[in-house]
Amino acid sequence: MTQSSSHDRPLLGISLMLGFCILIPLGDAIAKLLAEQVPVGQIVFVRFASQALILVPVSLILKQSLRIPRHLLRPVLLRTLLQMAGISAMFNALRYLPLADAVAIAFVMPFIMLLLGKYVLGEEVGFRRLAACVVGFIGTLLVIQPSFAVVGLNALWPLAVAVIFSLFMLVTRKIAKDTQPIPLQAISGLIASVLMLPLFWLGHGWEIDTLSPALPAQDSWWLLAMAGGLGTLAHLLMTWSLRYAPASTLASMQYLEIPIATLVGWLIFNELPNTLASLGIGLTVAAGLYAILREHRAAKEATLAGAKAEVTKAPA
Repeated sequence: MTQSSSHDRPLLGISLMLGFCILIPLGDAIAKLLAEQVPVGQIVFVRFASQALILVPVSLILKQSLRIPRHLLRPVLLRTLLQMAGISAMFNALRYLPLADAVAIAFVMPFIMLLLGKYVLGEEVGFRRLAACVVGFIGTLLVIQPSFAVVGLNALWPLAVAVIFSLFMLVTRKIAKDTQPIPLQAISGLIASVLMLPLFWLGHGWEIDTLSPALPAQDSWWLLAMAGGLGTLAHLLMTWSLRYAPASTLASMQYLEIPIATLVGWLIFNELPNTLASLGIGLTVAAGLYAILREHRAAKEATLAGAKAEVTKAPA
């Protein structure tokens, strides 16, 4: 038994991922409430400042170094910029779209990841998984269509989220073996907080509403604190879930975000997807689950083929 499999605790991993799927829509709902009162730039700043304030002490307690190897400085900076852009795009999307629609459209990301894996990283992607990408994208278009008729181009913000976070995942994949997840998130929080300070200065000087600093109302402070804390805790739960269960086991669980976001959107904002958007959400979820199943099966077949090759090479 390998070291990684000896530490597998699938039920714990699944429970942690379930926590992530619950907390992320709640954090998005709070961001949606805040977007009506606080500039988006300030919400993003609080999100990253909270991440740094929480995770830097955690890293120090765990005795995990916060130093970045020199050869990783550029990838870590790029990863941070992509995370800043992705979270900003999501918060902008929530200003215009129902919560469930924004989350469902952003779930085109796994299909973009498959295509980037094929055409950028040269990974093998079969016809069936490509077909699932097409079906999932059609489902996404069905979700976009009603919102596009109401808010125009602002309905495309979640697509920007999907593209940005696909690139974010590619960069993360490249540096994951050389970094610890908690210090990496802590450093990203620090870098993003520092980078946003001059943006506020520019926003104030150029009168950019989303970047103009403003003193939040008294009842907004606790919402800002909750948004930062929930976002940080959610990503920690996801990181820890991957320590106890295989990614192939947890990947399909992330689609629970969509029904949970629908429930949260209904309870807080009295929003429900219309018939066309509901059909699109169903297609997106079905295609995503199918793509994950094919990915799992392909990985299993590759492992079996490798094991057979080892047996064949073994001396009689």
